[in-house]
Amino acid sequence: MTPNRSGQPSARAERFAPVFAALGDATRLQIVTRLRNEGPLSIVRLTEETHVSRQAVTKHLRTLESADLVHGERAGRERVWKLRQRRLDELRRYVDEISAQWDQAIDRLRSFVEKP
Repeated sequence: MTPNRSGQPSARAERFAPVFAALGDATRLQIVTRLRNEGPLSIVRLTEETHVSRQAVTKHLRTLESADLVHGERAGRERVWKLRQRRLDELRRYVDEISAQWDQAIDRLRSFVEKP
């Protein structure tokens, strides 16, 4: 998390902490990847060709939903899960900002060390 001047995490960093935590699990990351690549999927489809139970997938989807990365909609008797691309786009912009800050810090350090 990017700390503010007082050394505390910024409000933006705290806002994205649940997203990083949710994506830190391999199964949840795989679910997000499948939703990104294949589009909306039911739990039945999400559990196909995996060794993960429907109950476990449901639990992972709830964690992803609480991080605002996915949402479920009723489609007849099933619930279809969709990726919230907007949230991933926000996360990408945030990570790009942090990366730029680190690049600037490294450039300042390089200039200081290489100064004649």
